[in-house]
Amino acid sequence: MKIPGSVSAGFAPALVHWQRRDGRHGLPWQGTRDPYRVWLSEIMLQQTQVSTVLGYYQRFLDRFPDVHALASASEDEVMSLWSGLGYYSRARNLHRCARTVVSEHGGLFPSMSSVLATLPGIGDSTAAAIAAFCHGERVSIADGNVRRVLSRLLAFEGDLSQARAQRELWQLAQSLLPEHPSADDMVAYTQGLMDLGAGVCTLRQPACERCPVAGLCEARRAGATDRYPVKTRRVARRHESWWLLILRKRVGEQSVVWLERRPPRGIWAGLHCVPVAGDEAQALSAAGDHAGAARHLPAQAHALTHRELRLHPVLVDLVADAADPAIPDGRWVPTDQLGDVGLPAPVRSLLLQLPD
Repeated sequence: MKIPGSVSAGFAPALVHWQRRDGRHGLPWQGTRDPYRVWLSEIMLQQTQVSTVLGYYQRFLDRFPDVHALASASEDEVMSLWSGLGYYSRARNLHRCARTVVSEHGGLFPSMSSVLATLPGIGDSTAAAIAAFCHGERVSIADGNVRRVLSRLLAFEGDLSQARAQRELWQLAQSLLPEHPSADDMVAYTQGLMDLGAGVCTLRQPACERCPVAGLCEARRAGATDRYPVKTRRVARRHESWWLLILRKRVGEQSVVWLERRPPRGIWAGLHCVPVAGDEAQALSAAGDHAGAARHLPAQAHALTHRELRLHPVLVDLVADAADPAIPDGRWVPTDQLGDVGLPAPVRSLLLQLPD
């Protein structure tokens, strides 16, 4: 599609001016051109609200102040700090990326978006954000919020559930960039796109009266902001029930629980967790001869992006000399050391509140 001349000429200047005057300026990762800090914030902010990220971001920096510190950490250290932030593949890729930057790039992040995008866990949009914020590269981000903004601005009819339409919209985004930007202009422009999508051009009930480019917006002109972005394929939410088998015993003065490593793919991939069963019978079968001592704790709901889990905890207290469960890749972990283990947030919360 062809972008109207008024939009091509007016969008970037209006957005840069608005961001400098009315955009967000107090976030802890702003005002820096340190690629490590920008990268960390961008990965954490993927599909996660700013308010949630704030505490995690600072705790990560306190524990891992630079890419060398993160690269030298164990996976369990990284996953334990990430617990509760969700989308755990991000944490594993974060760790892999840090090690790649240290081993293959001498501890320095590449400056060009095209090279950044080859690193583990860094897609095109994240690479563009790092390059624009840290090096002033003239390249556009294209995350979900930005796609929504540009789809409405241009009344873009492409189906964004299709990769071809996503590529076409990204090319249009490239043509809307400031023509001869300074590095500071690219920072304001990139941040402006983020701010516009996060706080003004929202998915539902966009605040068009506060939008700095409302006069250029084709969807608003047609009274059809609710039509964009076009996305025909929706992922249906699934409802599942999981039984969590909590095996506990005393070893000396310590209380310990049995944890296993989750599979490398799927929900809670790679984290430590209590054994998970598909139904009550499977959970009690895994408890073996101790099933008669099982106590059913109150069920809990846990919402994921495309799934609703109903968690049914089953607590079994074993005698001190009980044999290890016949469950592979597991170990006993003292309850006072659970903070050092990468656990799913609802499982951590459950284990820290077990009845006597």
